[in-house]
Amino acid sequence: MFRIHPCLMPAVVLTLLGYAPLGVSAADKPTKKPNVLFIAIDDLRDWVGFLGYTQVKTPNLDRLAARGTVFRHAYCASPICNPSRTALMSGLRSSSTGVYDNETDWRTTPAAKVPHLPQAFMAAGYDVRGAGKMYHGGFPPPAGYWHEFKPAGSRPVGEKKKSQALQPLPSAWGYGYFQIGPLTNDDADMVDYHIVNYALDYLAKPHDKPFFLACGLIKPHLPFQVPKKYFDLYPLDQIQLPEVRKNELEGIPPAGIRMAKPEGDHQTITQAGKWEECVQAYLATISFCDAMIGRLLDGFDRSVHKDNTIIVLWSDHGWHLGEKFHWRKFALWEQATRAPLLFVVPGLTQPRSICNRPVDFMSIYPTLCELCGIPVPGHVQGPSIKPLLADPKAIWEHAALTTHGYQNHAVRTEKFRYIRYANGDEELYDHTTDPKEWNNLANDPKFEAIKKELQKFFPKENLRRPAKNEAQEG
Repeated sequence: MFRIHPCLMPAVVLTLLGYAPLGVSAADKPTKKPNVLFIAIDDLRDWVGFLGYTQVKTPNLDRLAARGTVFRHAYCASPICNPSRTALMSGLRSSSTGVYDNETDWRTTPAAKVPHLPQAFMAAGYDVRGAGKMYHGGFPPPAGYWHEFKPAGSRPVGEKKKSQALQPLPSAWGYGYFQIGPLTNDDADMVDYHIVNYALDYLAKPHDKPFFLACGLIKPHLPFQVPKKYFDLYPLDQIQLPEVRKNELEGIPPAGIRMAKPEGDHQTITQAGKWEECVQAYLATISFCDAMIGRLLDGFDRSVHKDNTIIVLWSDHGWHLGEKFHWRKFALWEQATRAPLLFVVPGLTQPRSICNRPVDFMSIYPTLCELCGIPVPGHVQGPSIKPLLADPKAIWEHAALTTHGYQNHAVRTEKFRYIRYANGDEELYDHTTDPKEWNNLANDPKFEAIKKELQKFFPKENLRRPAKNEAQEG
């Protein structure tokens, strides 16, 4: 397995990355390179104010978005935690690593044989630290991926307050891991509170090297349980459900229906009469997350680093709340694949700028490298979106690509979403006339040429997952 130990000198690491050392390591050179504040959020779909969703209350996310460039059509590399994060951090798509699910250990795949995003910054002389959730929890990276990383649940040094156990109110409801309802606890009892504390502690100190600081928040990931005050923001009798038709799955091919699993979460939730409560709980967790972003942003603004720090915020994928009779992620439609992405780049991005070009999260790695003057490793499978940060209306010839399982792919352009499943089933939607993706055009002969054009964006390589996981293909 390819590993870079933190004790290696930067020049040696650059050699391992395939860069030619210039005689003096990056760490020894005077630099005014920008810092990076790298914010990841788990399971946050496009339900944020800055993407036009009006039911949610996200004032802090909105004020951060107002500082830079928002990508209105940003899509995950995979609609599930482990493959999404592995792809973003490694620079290799799922189709090149075989990491398609939460059970595959990326550390045993080609994803472990290339330098990941934090390692590229370490090699360039950055101080690379973080806390929370960056990789899927079951497969933390081995030594050498960070100078320091505090996983979710650990405490920064000197933080003595012991959190109270989480106590749901009697109104809580759920089954399995799908638990919803308000807590009697306060914010300081929540894991994300302490993840933000780590970042705040770091930002409050001067640093003699440029830094890459990662802050990985867990909410709004299940369970949808946060302090009661966030539920109070959304009275149950005012909850607006997603617009869903009785014939929601009409025109969906068998492979798509298998992904939707209408007999699963949707049937359980609707038969229990809990649809409104589940939407309320998801909104509450988003507003809790927003409050944590507010704490982080306030501390950032107080720091000496605020004028020389790039901020990038992303979520690993979207989330369904009944659309296509589907819940959670695990699908290739708009709701599961679209997620927030924004950049604030001093001296480059303009406040309140909006980009409508389709991008996917494979562009985050090369973009940050380019912005910070770091060579982009040759294996990285994504274009830099720096041109769009400079001019959100710049010509862009790329599409967004999302993969869910072996040979199941979705391509998104500004106009179309095209899905092709491993068995050959297809879906095609024209978003200019059908933003809810209700009218599948894939079988209409008039669109054959468009499908053929969109197929050019599918990956040429489709690596099968490890044999022990083949039974989970679907």
